[in-house]
Amino acid sequence: MFPLQRGRRLRVNESIRSLVRETTLSPSDFMFPMFIAEGENYKVEIPSMPGIFRRSIDLTVEEVKELFALGIRAVNIYVKVDESLKDNTGKEAWNPNGLMQRAIREIKKACPKMIVMPDVALDPYSIYGHDGIIENGDVANDATNEALVKMAVSHAQAGADFVAPSDMMDGRVLRLRQGLDAAGFSNVGIMSYSAKYASAFYGPFRDALDSAPKEADIEVPKDKKTYQMDYANRIEAVKEALMDVEEGADMVMVKPGIAYLDIVREVKNAVQVPVTVFHVSGEYAMIKAASERGWLDHDKIMMEQLMCIKRAGASLISTYFAKEAAILLNQSLY
Repeated sequence: MFPLQRGRRLRVNESIRSLVRETTLSPSDFMFPMFIAEGENYKVEIPSMPGIFRRSIDLTVEEVKELFALGIRAVNIYVKVDESLKDNTGKEAWNPNGLMQRAIREIKKACPKMIVMPDVALDPYSIYGHDGIIENGDVANDATNEALVKMAVSHAQAGADFVAPSDMMDGRVLRLRQGLDAAGFSNVGIMSYSAKYASAFYGPFRDALDSAPKEADIEVPKDKKTYQMDYANRIEAVKEALMDVEEGADMVMVKPGIAYLDIVREVKNAVQVPVTVFHVSGEYAMIKAASERGWLDHDKIMMEQLMCIKRAGASLISTYFAKEAAILLNQSLY
């Protein structure tokens, strides 16, 4: 008790603080989400996400090499699909010569040690902007799962290290595991978006991929709340994560990040696999917007949020700040 115990003795200077620091960050804690588009030498900034771009495959490969040199060891990739290729079956998602499959092959060829985790969901391929096949006015769970298996196997054939199902269909992890194993890809892992909430923080991401639900000439759900989770729920997140682990998930994810750190800790305490946290586009955009106006110190708030995500229990953080944060860490500025 005071005065024998004085907590401030461990805060006297940075050297002491670093000695007793409970949580640390390194570039290998980060995964960088990347948006890929058709074309050559193509690079267009996403207006709602300053500093984040849609890139053609050739420029994506160059960026991946830079990321690897900084110590980042994983990328989570998404594709901007041409409208002419979208339908209600998602069949372009498993085209062996599709944009995603070509991107995986080129990234692995140029940087074999980079872990590539392609997104597995139908919304970029859907004329309705939903994560699955529409039947009778709703997303058909089991039919969607069959499509996702084809998609995941095509990613594995292209060279993916993990597949990352973000769709939130019931039972899809089991179907993916069975499908990958049957196709001879037992070593390809599954990073499941286990606790993915129906969040308004995804707005800029949907701008990047044009993947928001759309008006249609048939009855379709107006939003994604019939499959993504209700943000009022906590116990449900633990249940979903445990079910995914039982079905064969090698990693589970909580999405979004900062507003859901209580969920991160609950899931971390419940499972025996690594927990990934997605520091999402809206969280990124808010920091960028506030710092541009001088309301926040960009680097300080960025690093504080990333540290807090790690402290809450993240083994891996998928973040649009990955490159910026890695540069600062490599310069020993944080």
